[in-house]
Amino acid sequence: MQANQQQQLDAIDKRLLNEIQWVFPLVDRPYLEIAKKYGISEEDVMRRIAFMKDMGIIRQINAIFDTRRLGYKSALIAFAVRPDKLDYVAGKVNEHPGVSHNYERNHEYNMWFTLAVPPGSDMKQDLDRMASFEGVIKHRVLPTLKLYKIGVRLDMVNKDPDKLVPTDKVKHLNQEKVQLSERDREFIRELQKDLAVVPEPFKELANSLDVTTAELFAKAEEYENTGIMRRFAAILRHREAGFVANGMVVWQVPGNIVDEVGFRLAAFPQVSHCYRRPVYPDWRFNLFSMVHARTLQAAEKIAAEMSETVGIKDYQILFSSREFKKERVKYFV
Repeated sequence: MQANQQQQLDAIDKRLLNEIQWVFPLVDRPYLEIAKKYGISEEDVMRRIAFMKDMGIIRQINAIFDTRRLGYKSALIAFAVRPDKLDYVAGKVNEHPGVSHNYERNHEYNMWFTLAVPPGSDMKQDLDRMASFEGVIKHRVLPTLKLYKIGVRLDMVNKDPDKLVPTDKVKHLNQEKVQLSERDREFIRELQKDLAVVPEPFKELANSLDVTTAELFAKAEEYENTGIMRRFAAILRHREAGFVANGMVVWQVPGNIVDEVGFRLAAFPQVSHCYRRPVYPDWRFNLFSMVHARTLQAAEKIAAEMSETVGIKDYQILFSSREFKKERVKYFV
């Protein structure tokens, strides 16, 4: 978001953004529920949220599902691409519906994307086809070996802290896939849709499923309790929200302490994603943590402080210089 757009947000807008990124009320009139908390009208909440959607700050409001628990296979893929073919390869890769994030990063492996394929699909077949695009020199497949944390939360209210404090409570996440019925898939298809900014937005979803809104909310709560759904929340666009420094901090950690360090890094609120991934002869980093900051200098300071805290000095920050694609995977469509 440009600076003049940032200035158009007032204190209530920023507080609303902080709240709905993590907790969006699953009730018949969610905007009224939010309004009561802030002492403003339902119409004012709807106007503010619609405005921030139009500005591009709010990408969408929907259910956020756990890819692996739905039975999808996913991995982070690193491509080393000839610079003169980077745009071409990115465009071809982005055509795949399971590619949700795709960035250019400042490294020999200059293109990084996530790839998810539905149950029964062959990821290797899709990836082999992508790796054959003209300009791709080599690639590495980096699946999640252990997940320590996932959940983006951009603090729109507070400035970057002077000193980092690991205050987040880290849950041990169940990544085993679950058996889903066709009816479950119907609910998932509806709950992943962007929620309308109208007084009773869940009615449309419930009507599509031929259920009451109470039944819809009960199913969403069931999915959240079993870990199929991480949460129902607003997703922000990082850059438009002012967080222009998207830094993938990669660490080389001794294998006997990698889990301990992973959970410690995950406890920092500034870390949105934290994973253990495999290593290769030309890729020695086994721990990945994503940070989003307002400036490159702030991101570098965050990484340095985390390094000091966990006692790991061997790390690099791979900043994204371009965003080729960013959208949520649409499940079972």
